[in-house]
Amino acid sequence: MTPSPAKQPPPGETRATAGFRQRIMDLLVQQQVAARAELEQAAAEAAAQGKNFARLLIDRGLITEAKLTELLSRELGLPLISLAKYRIDPAVARLIPERMARRYHLVALSKLGERLVVAMSDPLNIFAIDDLKALTQSAIDPVLSTESEVRRALEQIYTGQDAALNLQAAVSEDEDADNLSTAVALMLSEAGDDTAPVVKIINLMVTEALRRRASDIHLEPMEDCLRVRYRIDGRLTEAHRLPKGVQGPVLTRLKIMSGLDITEWRLPQDGRFKVRLDEREVDFRVSVLPLTHGGKVVLRVLDKGNLSIGLDHLGFLPESIEKFKRAVSRPYGMILVTGPTGSGKSTTLYSVLNSMNQTARNIITIEDPVEYQVEGIVQVQANAEVGLTFASGLRALLRQSPDIVMIGEIRDFETADIAMKSSLTGQLVLSTLHTNDAPSAVTRLVDMGVEPFLVASSVSLIEAQRLVRKLCTKCRRAFTPPPELFKELGWTPPGDATLFEANGCRMCNSTGYRGRMGIIEVMEMDDRVRELIIGRAQSWEIKDHVIKAQGMRTLRDDGLRKAAMGLTTLEEVITVTSEE
Repeated sequence: MTPSPAKQPPPGETRATAGFRQRIMDLLVQQQVAARAELEQAAAEAAAQGKNFARLLIDRGLITEAKLTELLSRELGLPLISLAKYRIDPAVARLIPERMARRYHLVALSKLGERLVVAMSDPLNIFAIDDLKALTQSAIDPVLSTESEVRRALEQIYTGQDAALNLQAAVSEDEDADNLSTAVALMLSEAGDDTAPVVKIINLMVTEALRRRASDIHLEPMEDCLRVRYRIDGRLTEAHRLPKGVQGPVLTRLKIMSGLDITEWRLPQDGRFKVRLDEREVDFRVSVLPLTHGGKVVLRVLDKGNLSIGLDHLGFLPESIEKFKRAVSRPYGMILVTGPTGSGKSTTLYSVLNSMNQTARNIITIEDPVEYQVEGIVQVQANAEVGLTFASGLRALLRQSPDIVMIGEIRDFETADIAMKSSLTGQLVLSTLHTNDAPSAVTRLVDMGVEPFLVASSVSLIEAQRLVRKLCTKCRRAFTPPPELFKELGWTPPGDATLFEANGCRMCNSTGYRGRMGIIEVMEMDDRVRELIIGRAQSWEIKDHVIKAQGMRTLRDDGLRKAAMGLTTLEEVITVTSEE
């Protein structure tokens, strides 16, 4: 009997590739990932159309990219590398020309003597390996990585290198909206892959936002344009409407700079990048949210320069600063800062930490996310997906012998309980809560399930705050409110006080306000407050006592005092403290 000839692989495909593909099919069938008939149909389609078999399986949803890569690693006996966690040396990576690296989906990782380690999404591509050998005159040691991670690494190496740190290089003082329009027109007219126009657009946009003192930059895809808005002094204002044609390149570029997956627009993502401008370093926290017309990107400006200006520049009056100094001078205890989102709690806490940041102290924070990256402070990023919650992270960092612990937010009983007990055993603990005023923080902790005696024993100071806009000193104008307003407020301004209202000029973009400051309420713990807490008193009872016995200024009282000093307006104070 004449033996049948061996089945030949399709044209353009090696026997090794065909054999390996068969092994993968066998494994997928064994693991009940898909039926053999379905896999054979996919294999025939891949061979006929010249497609990558693995990519076809992923696109059809038969297996995830991560699972398939893990399977390949086990079957081939090759190491699996996560490029997202690997620090790639650009000098080594650029031993391979960009065109070849993109064509074969590979990244050079390290070179030892005559051997080059290369991360590949398809290590069976013998044509790629042969080309690399001829080009580099080195033996190639392939390692496995997912195609998406390789693609992201290529974008960072060949189009994103040093983008963030050199953002200010192309910017000068006199560039404005006209320059942005010119850059947009240039980008729309360019057909090649030159990234210069999109880089210039982002440079101009970020620099304009920083010079206008924006705290956030919102890039919002609309049906027919990309809307750009800046949050200045707490208010969003529209800055530009860019043509729809720039949306894709601009948003992709921002994702590259932030180290995000440029192929994923279906899920939210978070990243960060850093810029230098006018000799100062500014961090940007990036959030991407999928929308109907694309992905909305919000850049949160985190200027570390704000952390060293001192509490007095944040709105703390001398008596409030003295109370803080007394609390932080104690070797243990808990300091709580309360207020709604966006009221400056993190800035206040970091300003306090910055003043205590000395070599002799071990300061550890656990946050979600890490707001400011400060040298000399150990910062832990909470990650609930891998089990690193505030509670579990706090337990771990307490074993690191800290002197001062900062918890980004107390959200549950477990975190609160551990924090309270640690503040009684030798650590100074700082954290935040979301409550309307300082006395309410006590009842919130008790409502969470913390024993009143623990709250009374551990907490040494509670501070509540809000942010109000500061009057522009160039254009503010004096005015006399109607007597009915004073009667409604139950307040009479000092005899020498002059009240002002907002006007508007070029310096403040015609808003009448320039910058923000805090209005503060600081409550210290005394024996009577502790008795009230143990007796489960209501927050209003605690508030009445500290106002009468300690002379505590409420948020509204502090705001009215600053209005009388000509720093803000009555309108701002009333709006921000409306719950009182």
